[in-house]
Amino acid sequence: MTTTVQPGTGTPADEPQIIKQSKPGTGTGSATWPVRVGLLILCIAWMVPALGMLVNSFRPRDEQFASGWWTAFFNPFGSSWTIQNYSNVLTSDAAGIPMAQSFVNSLIVALPATVIPILIAAFAAYAFTFMQWKGRDVVFIVIVALLVVPNQVAFVPLVKLYSGLGLNGTFIAVWLAHIGFGMPLAVYILRSYMSGLPTAVIESAKIDGASHFTTFWRLIMPMSTPALASFAIFQFLWVWNDLLVALIFLGRGDNTVATVALQGLQGQTGAGKELIPAAGYVTIIVPIIVFLALQRYFIRGMTSGAVKG
Repeated sequence: MTTTVQPGTGTPADEPQIIKQSKPGTGTGSATWPVRVGLLILCIAWMVPALGMLVNSFRPRDEQFASGWWTAFFNPFGSSWTIQNYSNVLTSDAAGIPMAQSFVNSLIVALPATVIPILIAAFAAYAFTFMQWKGRDVVFIVIVALLVVPNQVAFVPLVKLYSGLGLNGTFIAVWLAHIGFGMPLAVYILRSYMSGLPTAVIESAKIDGASHFTTFWRLIMPMSTPALASFAIFQFLWVWNDLLVALIFLGRGDNTVATVALQGLQGQTGAGKELIPAAGYVTIIVPIIVFLALQRYFIRGMTSGAVKG
């Protein structure tokens, strides 16, 4: 007896379908090209001024005033390059104190003005998120509403208040000012982030008899590291780059910070204008270090606070 094997009569519909998924960012649609071109234009517009400052920071005074920075690319080997500008910046005392001392003063201002708001705002955010008390939402709305109030509105009252207390020209005055100005944003970011934390962990801590203080320090603070780092970056950069608050509440003298010293480099007649590009790059070293140290937390902290808040 002979057995005959018939060929399969299945239709293509009976066969398993293989769906290919494209990797993110590999789309070939025409809609992605305008976005890429737009981002490229924004990057160029952002980088060109920084590139110009970098080039001019290595050019002597005469060449800076004689031609634009871009001319250095036409004849790079024929241009006079120098690091004297950086040397002059680091040894200059045009603001009344050495530039190095103004850097130390900036750190003295920036570190407490960053750490103190974080601690206070973290306590406040915990209270707004995990504690029930009358008027909680109203107080939070009032604090967030302060974000739209310009800081300049408070300058005159603060100057009068600090003058009566004898604080003008001291680090305490500028600390208090920056703490007050940064507090609304800190409370908003941290409260938004904490509202997305798992409540089961908090309830378990309460069942185990943990107090609010223990829960805050041992659970909430470690879990909120991304949000804390995000605000730390914002606040440190704001305080470090601030000129107006430092000029009003500290002024010039032994407590001069780097931004005020940077302004004083060019003098009344612009005699030291060639030092400004080099000084600008010297002053951004510390902010870059801070950002690179905390950047791994930055995106996670900001996106979590924005989505879960």
